[in-house]
Amino acid sequence: MKKIKENKKVMIIIQCIIIAIIVAAYVLLIIGSYYWKDEHLYQVFNPFIKFPTETTSTEYVLDMFMRIVSLCFVVITLTHVVRLLLRIIGPKLKSRQSLASLLSSFAKYLGAIVLIFAILGTLGIDTAVLLASAGILSLIVGLGAQPLIEDIFAGIFIVFEHTFEIGDIIIVDGFRGTVKEMGIRTTKIEDAGGDVKVINNSDIRTLINMTSKLSTAVCDVSISYSDDIEKVEKVLKDNLGQIKNKYKAIINGPEYVGVQSLSDSAVVIRITAECNEMMRYQVQRDINREIKIIFDKNNITIPFTQVVIHESNESKE
Repeated sequence: MKKIKENKKVMIIIQCIIIAIIVAAYVLLIIGSYYWKDEHLYQVFNPFIKFPTETTSTEYVLDMFMRIVSLCFVVITLTHVVRLLLRIIGPKLKSRQSLASLLSSFAKYLGAIVLIFAILGTLGIDTAVLLASAGILSLIVGLGAQPLIEDIFAGIFIVFEHTFEIGDIIIVDGFRGTVKEMGIRTTKIEDAGGDVKVINNSDIRTLINMTSKLSTAVCDVSISYSDDIEKVEKVLKDNLGQIKNKYKAIINGPEYVGVQSLSDSAVVIRITAECNEMMRYQVQRDINREIKIIFDKNNITIPFTQVVIHESNESKE
């Protein structure tokens, strides 16, 4: 986990350096064209001023292409900077990390819309007319994009109702995993095997949030019927406290809760401990290991499956 976090930090730093170099080069190009009094170059690469039209058809097409490239560069860079800042700030906010992820997803879609309108404006299309007719367009689009709208609203409610956060372990439709990313339309969950499930926000009808409180690690251990149960209980009482001191992942416990069952060939006793859900299975492994060591030192038998064969008298004859 530490290596993954360190790799993410390195990638963010590299991205910041690359963006800084590209932005600096672009700004120097605009400033240089201004001071060199190259008005044509200044107008082409500056997306914040009116596009020049006093050119020949060939020059106009070339200038139009360069202008669109310049617009794409500015909008995409600004969008990436915003998303990068949210990625940096998000983990520090902890409880607001999901909101940062949602805003990052929203910034991506908003950047795409702004870029489309900017390109249309550069091509000479009156975007004001498009905005004025947005009511009709939204009605037409809304009829065919109801699932998308449902996903967006579901994502907003998930974030503001704190149903789950990034880093929480949840179970959705039988799939258990850690929430890795929350977008305006989808949520990504990664299981212990590294498989990622992408779920539309509107499809998350019911879920179990395993990290909303401490989880219980349950260890069922078998002992032989020939062992004295009172002796076993005393050994556990004397040694269970040492297990907690050894493993920091254990928050409460472990404690002996009693005889779970009387099976065919063993007495099954139960030991439990409270821990974070992310460490539940590892805590179970650690407790099982320590119990085995404790039982070996105190000559307590953990039986294995045995098959008893009874031979009849007729077979002897």
